[in-house]
Amino acid sequence: MSKENITIANSTSFALAAKVKDYFQLIKFTLSFMVVFSTAVSFLIAPNELYYSRPTVLSVLLLFIGGMLITGSANAINQVLEKSTDAMMKRTAKRPVASGRMQVNEAVAFAVIAGILGVFILCYWFNYQCALTGLFSLLLYGFVYTPLKKINSVAVLVGAVPGALPCLIGWVAATGSFSFGGWILFGIQFLWQFPHFWAIAWLAHQDYTTAGFKLLPGDKGPTKFTALQTIIYSAMMIPFGFLPYFAGITDTGLRGLICTGVLFMCNLWMVYVSVLLFKKMDVQSARKVMFSSYFYLMIVLLALLAGKA
Repeated sequence: MSKENITIANSTSFALAAKVKDYFQLIKFTLSFMVVFSTAVSFLIAPNELYYSRPTVLSVLLLFIGGMLITGSANAINQVLEKSTDAMMKRTAKRPVASGRMQVNEAVAFAVIAGILGVFILCYWFNYQCALTGLFSLLLYGFVYTPLKKINSVAVLVGAVPGALPCLIGWVAATGSFSFGGWILFGIQFLWQFPHFWAIAWLAHQDYTTAGFKLLPGDKGPTKFTALQTIIYSAMMIPFGFLPYFAGITDTGLRGLICTGVLFMCNLWMVYVSVLLFKKMDVQSARKVMFSSYFYLMIVLLALLAGKA
């Protein structure tokens, strides 16, 4: 192979790698992965009442792919609508649409194709109920939560709904119904998002203010009121931690008791770090709440899976 051909091949490989990286940023891969992780685990936690939903490697993989496509579509819509504001903020200025590396038309085309394909996978392989829930989540996140962020901090409440629906989607994919267990998982992830997101908004307050986002519960930025709200929602998570045991989602024996104990300790920890934030009112405490919330969700979901009835 000539030097010229080698140069062309290297250039093509570099361009392809850059394009793949841009799409990973477009779908916010890390965030999407965490969201879809909750879908897959909820699917495995749920009683598999439908013959076609019994867990197999293929069914979990298809659920994961469908969820990633829907979540990626919602995130692509978010970046298209927030192109100008993303460009104002340090943490988002290098995103592909905001930076101009990706044209709006390309991002829109991806969002449409990914959204349709994701909904189709959920509908064809599982059931129309979970597919419609996925579609509702996509539309609510992309076209209600996203523009609402500039209007009122109630956007956090609205955004917590599509943020928690992945648990319900996984449950409905397995059971074909919106039964009580699915709503318990939804409630756990719904409440979790408030301390999680307010910690992020605390850390990114300057950027958010520059972009005109109103995401903290108070109008004066990170205040005692914000920290108090974080404590309240963390405390509300404690009683929800007992519901899986009493609703029969977990085993009623030793495994279920251990699972409940794990959830209780995780919830106490979230209250503890939130209280620290209230007392210290500093960036380090907000960062501790944020990182604790990441570990919280993973540990709680895996504990529920280990203690499944």
